[in-house]
Amino acid sequence: MAVIIRLRRDGTKNSPYYRIVVADKHSPRDGKFLELLGTYDPKKKGDNSTVKIARVEHWISKGALPSDTVRSLLKKERAKAAKAEKEAQQEAPKVQEVQATA
Repeated sequence: MAVIIRLRRDGTKNSPYYRIVVADKHSPRDGKFLELLGTYDPKKKGDNSTVKIARVEHWISKGALPSDTVRSLLKKERAKAAKAEKEAQQEAPKVQEVQATA
């Protein structure tokens, strides 16, 4: 079975909302899927997507191919996660200094 990670459209007319799903390559766009991995709201400004990075990596390791749009969303999510991790590492020494002086 060929598996693909792609967007599944939800929402109403002129107000799209997408779910990032793992589905069989031959199933319809809004048909059945294997697992829900996240969401994407193109109408929302700023932080408009959520993705379970660990589960995406799991499915990619099993041979699932992400669509072009999902690949772009993953790239943004990974950059956002790396930035948050870097900021957390920079904050940790500051917190330790404050606790040491108290």
